[in-house]
Formats: sequence, C-alpha cells, structure tokens
Amino acid sequence: MQEKVQRMQLLIEELNQASDAYYNGKAELMSDHEWDARFDELKRLEEETGEILPDSPTQKVSEDHVEGQKEEHEFPALSLAKTKQVTDLEKWAEGRPIWISWKLDGLTLVVTYDNGQLTKVVTRGNGHIGTNITHLSKVISGIPQRISEKGHVVIRGEAVISYEDFNNFLIESGEDYANPRNLASGSLTLKDIEEVRRRHIQWIPFTLVHTDRDLVSWGERMSFLEKNGFSTVEHESVDNPTTANIQTVVDRFTAIVTGDTTLSSPNRKGQGASFPVDGLVVCFDDTDYAQTGSVTGHHATRAGMAFKWQDEAAETELDHIEWSCAASTISPVAVFRPVELEGTTVKRASLCNISECERLNIGSKGTRISVIKANKIIPKVIHVIEKAGQLEIPAQCPVCHHETKIVESESGTRKLQCTNPTCPAKQLKKFARFVSKEGMNIDGISEQTLSRFVNLGWIQEYADIFRLRDHIREIAHLDGFGERSASNIMRSIDKARHVEAQRFLYALSIPMVGIDVCKRLLSTYPLEELVMKAREATETEFFSHIPGIGPEKSSTFISWFKNDDNFQIVSRLLEFVKVLQTQPQRAGQKCEGMTFVITGDVHHFKNRNELKAYIESQGGKVAGSVSGSTSFLINNDVTSTSGKNKKAQELNIPILSEDDFMERFGSTAPQPEQLSLF
Repeated sequence: MQEKVQRMQLLIEELNQASDAYYNGKAELMSDHEWDARFDELKRLEEETGEILPDSPTQKVSEDHVEGQKEEHEFPALSLAKTKQVTDLEKWAEGRPIWISWKLDGLTLVVTYDNGQLTKVVTRGNGHIGTNITHLSKVISGIPQRISEKGHVVIRGEAVISYEDFNNFLIESGEDYANPRNLASGSLTLKDIEEVRRRHIQWIPFTLVHTDRDLVSWGERMSFLEKNGFSTVEHESVDNPTTANIQTVVDRFTAIVTGDTTLSSPNRKGQGASFPVDGLVVCFDDTDYAQTGSVTGHHATRAGMAFKWQDEAAETELDHIEWSCAASTISPVAVFRPVELEGTTVKRASLCNISECERLNIGSKGTRISVIKANKIIPKVIHVIEKAGQLEIPAQCPVCHHETKIVESESGTRKLQCTNPTCPAKQLKKFARFVSKEGMNIDGISEQTLSRFVNLGWIQEYADIFRLRDHIREIAHLDGFGERSASNIMRSIDKARHVEAQRFLYALSIPMVGIDVCKRLLSTYPLEELVMKAREATETEFFSHIPGIGPEKSSTFISWFKNDDNFQIVSRLLEFVKVLQTQPQRAGQKCEGMTFVITGDVHHFKNRNELKAYIESQGGKVAGSVSGSTSFLINNDVTSTSGKNKKAQELNIPILSEDDFMERFGSTAPQPEQLSLF
C-alpha cells in the first residue's frame, strides 16, 4: 500500500510539472503518449487504493497562467473525460444522437456578448477563474465585436494558430517556438497589441454555453452561432451511435489528419490539417440531457467525451543518429531497424533537440527503443528500453562544417546550433515558403525534402532550386523517391519558371512582408518599379503612404532590397524565372459592404485568388465558409448539392454563377502582362 502511495506522489509531481510546461509555453517534459500513460496509471492506483492525494490532476483542470485581471467564470469550464476506444464512446452515448468535432490544440477562451456587443473575453484559467484579455479581442480573428443576437450569449472556443501562419511567423521573426500552441500561449501574455496581431491567432468556437433562446439541440446551437457570423469547429452528427457508425465518422476525421483522400469527408474544411488537433470531442445533441450528469473529479460525466487516437507502438533497434541541420537548429534524427506502424514502414524519427535526447536517455547503435506514430502522423521515439553506448554530439555543422554550440532557450530547452550565420540550413523555412502554394507553387517539394537537399549541399540559395535538374539521377535514387518522383519535381520546377508578381514577392521571405503586404505594394507599383524605388529610396518611410504599409514595414522592405546580397540573390533567381505582372486594378465600390464565398472552379478568371482580388478591390470581403453574414455564394454549379450550396439555401443566400457575378458587378477578368525585370 505504501509503495502505491509513493508511486502516486511521484506521478502527481511529474504530471503537474509536465502539464504546467504544456499549458504555459515551456519546454516539453514528456510526450502526450507518456502523459496519458502516467495519468491512466495514477487513475488506476487511485481506484485500487481508494485514496486521492492533494493536487492530483485527476481532480482538477489543467491551468494556464496568463497574467492580468482575474475573472470568475459564469459557467465553469471543466475538462472532458477521455478514451482511446470507440466502444467506450458507444457505451457513453447510450443510443442517443451525438456530435463529433475536432479537439483543437490551443487555448480555450470564453467569449461573452450582451445586447449584441462583445462584453468580455476570458481565458479558461483553472476552469473556475481565468484572465480577462478583452483588450486583445480586436486582434484575434474570429471574435466579432458585434453580433445580431441581442440577448446574453456565452461561447467557448479555442484560440489557435495555423501551421502555415506558425511557419511564416518563424521565418519573418527569427524567433524560436516549439509548436503553434506554444506560440499562441506566449502571445496572449504580450502587452503590445500589434505584436499579438502579427501572430495571426484565430478563435474557433466549439460550443455555445448559454443563450436566452430555448435551444436544446447542440446542432441547432452551432447553427445559431453560424447565423451570427461565427466560423465554428467542424462537426458531424451520428444519429444512431453504434460502434460501427461512430467508427465511420471517426475514420473520416482521421483521414483529414493522415491526408488519406480515399475516404469521403462531406462538409469538411480541413481544420484537422490546417490547425493542431489532439483528438476529437463527442457530445450529446440533447443539451438538457448533457447537463444531468454528475461532476466527477475534474469533469462532468455527460458534458462530453474526448477521443484520442490509439498510438500503435513497436520495439526496434537504433542503427545510428543522423544530425540534420534545419532552420536554426541541428536536430538529431533516430534511424532504426524498419517497423510497421499504422500501415506504413517507419525507419526514422526526429528526436527534436538535445533536451529530448537527454530526457529519453538515448544512446548509440544497438539501443533498444519503442516507437509510435503520434496522432497517426508523426514518428516518435517514446521510450528507451535498453541503452547501448553514449550519444555523440557533433562539434561541426553537417552542412557548412562550422563549429557548433549548445544553447538553452528561455523555456529551458537545450538545442544544438551552427555558429555560421549564413549557413544554408538556417534558411530552410525560407526555402519552404519559396516553394509553397502561396509562393512559387512548386508541387512535390516538402520541407522535409528541402532539408535533405540542403543537407546534401544541393541548395544554398533560391536559384539552386532551378538547378536541381543537375541532380535528377541522384534524386531518383534517394530513399523514398524514384524516377517518377524525380520527374514530377522537375515538371513542377519548370512550371514555376513563369510566376505572378505577388507570388514571386511573397516567396522571397522578406521580413514583415506577407501576402497582404505584397498585395498592397503591388496595387500601387509594378514590381520592377517597386524594387527600383526601394533601392533608390532615401527615406525609410517611402512606402508608408500606401494603406496598410506603416513606417516599420516600409523600412524593412527598403532595407532588404538595399542589401546587395539580397539584391544579388534576386538577380540570380531572375536568370531562371519570368515574372508576370497584373496591372493594378483601379479600386471601386461595386462590392462595398458585401461578403462573398467562392467555391468550385472558375472559368473567366484565371483562378479563385484572382476573383477574390477583384472583389476586394471593389470594397468587398471573401470568407471561407457560408454563414449568416454571407451576401452571395459564387459557384458555377448553381444546382450543386454541395455542403456550401445547401447551407446557402438554408440561409436564403443567393447563389451566383461566375457569369451572374460579372453581369451584376461589372467585371472582366484582368489579363496578366509579362514583366521583364532588371
């Protein structure tokens, strides 16, 4: 008995320390897999001994520590019970209709409206008392200042940062964060509102906590939120919750995470691919019934159930540690005897940093390890079964061969870094942005592939990507590639030799110059003139007269192009690339005050982005989903039975074909003009 109590005390200490690190942006102390295993062990020991010790995480909500004015929640924000078994979900549902949605991995914010006005935004805190951050609401996307509903409305949602925005922030800021959740957590503690805006935090509602209306259906409550202009978490109903029916829906959500396109995913916007998720949430459609459960420990028994994917583990043997230089960190990668996980062969897993290696007690060749695919995606070493030898940390960078050093971040994470500020590997995030869809749109070259090419010495600057044909035979023989993959990459590279000016400018990864800034600059000056004026400018605020381009962005843009090294990088790139310039469109007011949603293919405009640009130039807005605030849905298949068409019909929103739009709002698609630079 005493041994069990001592074990419980140790588990409580480890779990609380790890939870504090997770919720407050510190270095990771244990993986999700390890946390769940320890939590389950503690819960089992509590049941066996009948004793619950002080500070047990089974009895409380994990707490964020955002500084500021504290505020008591009107409705406690408790945690959910969790399971990894679909059969548990069937048992919990008791045959009643349920809804399944994403479990977004961010920070929960509770948002309150009264008489149509936003009155407060409060962090979850410990579930009973949070921190008032209402002053940040205007720079968190998805929190409108006003809604049409005039009663008392309380909504819970998750503050998240997309993977794309996270990567762009790392490129443009040079700062070091482990993941989007850490960045979101750190951002809510900032006093500089404009700095918070730069982080592109989005708030996605996942439940309507209270409304004065008599809405007892969870589905109706989510529709209520959408009619009031909110973009809610993706959700799907299961009217007859058997294990088979629940599994079917779970599989559809899982397919988004794994990238499996073989499963049909109706009405799915892909939040699970765009944002960090750590499972699914299941709740009853009958909200009255959901409130009848008892409160056990730190959750209400019928408030909802969290479903986490079961991690399939395999034991294997370490062959060697490969040191891969990416961005500012030289990361250790475990290369081991291949094992089958989640239907795929896995033989490599990133060890992230020195701290993770020390935490796991990683050795050298012959070390026995346990491996999983976390959330069915990312290979991860979770445990060292038997250590052999000692980990050797390289004294030289594997890419440029300069001296390395171990640095410790503010959060306590120890990382290996190259001391050469111009090491090509430190530009990896920039290379990834260069080939991205928003940039040069070079399909088939992922960040992981870029990292391999950089570590092989094939890429040192942007122009080298267009020289990869010199290595086509070597690419074809790389592990995981082949002649077809190599040929596809070459075709994508050749296609990117003609690129629109906005994509080209964005692809250069100029600090503080995102898509919106590129658009604003190019709406005033053609690219060639823009660059020349930056080179010749005598005042750093030269471009600050352009709406949305303040002194700081103007100064950064000018400084970047005045740097001769940057200018030469661009000049060498233009030996391979022809830039197409669309002449700036004269702004009008034909779409003033209207919100459009575009879906399906377009025929008159070159692509949907061009149609979006025209709408915005005429004072309109373009949203990603249909809601009560949508003015028109544009779809050339007007009679389609797609989710967006159905939603528009339910809300009596007009559906326009592209011809209808052009006739009504007077546009012809702009024609690009080829621009010769320098």
